Amino acid sequence: MTKGIAVLGSTGSIGAQTLEVARFLGLRVHALAAGENVDLLFTQTREFLPEFVSVAFAPAADRLHARLNSDAGLLRALDGRTIEVGYGDAGLRKAAAGTDAETTVAAVSGAAGLPAVLAAIRAKKRVALANKESLVMAGRLVTSGAKERGVDLIPVDSEHCAIFQCLAGSARGDVRRLVLTASGGPFRDRPVAELAGITPEQAAAHPVWNMGKKISIDSATMMNKGLEVIEASWLFGVGREHIDVL
Repeated sequence: MTKGIAVLGSTGSIGAQTLEVARFLGLRVHALAAGENVDLLFTQTREFLPEFVSVAFAPAADRLHARLNSDAGLLRALDGRTIEVGYGDAGLRKAAAGTDAETTVAAVSGAAGLPAVLAAIRAKKRVALANKESLVMAGRLVTSGAKERGVDLIPVDSEHCAIFQCLAGSARGDVRRLVLTASGGPFRDRPVAELAGITPEQAAAHPVWNMGKKISIDSATMMNKGLEVIEASWLFGVGREHIDVL
């Protein structure tokens, strides 16, 4: 059982699911980091009472700090303890590496997640990784740093987590081929002849998930699966010629 966790991207879907698990298992949450959703982060902070919380920008940090210090119920629950509030890259790195959390859940999307992942590795935290960009951009840095410090990189995103579980107890030399599954994106059932007329607006309107325009376009064009091939190669030490997509 982990001694406690830090959750980066706590107001996103993976972060929120992580906190559901923490609630169910009674895990200590040492740090929370989010973007600008101060309302949800305040609610999470009020429940889990971390020692450190961080947001993307200073004005949001000021709003959160004011709310934390004016909530009578929260102040009673803290019983004289204070919650430190940070922001920006420095705040994200501190949330990742600057508390007693044993495991850092890296669920911040995009390039912003890389410095925090590296900070967690340097601090010898176990990293539960849902930030594929860290490996796409700097796979050698991340994996070599983790190996050097004896840090476990645990993939928590669906396909890579499934492969990780399938490989438990197996030597990497036993792997002949990895197969990443793909839903086919929002246009899976469209006739090929119709694809030439797809508009950017249609591609950005994912039928299931609200992921933002960039990730939605990556999903619709299957570019995201290409990024996941790179991610899998670094995670599992398998050449890309041995990774297929179905």
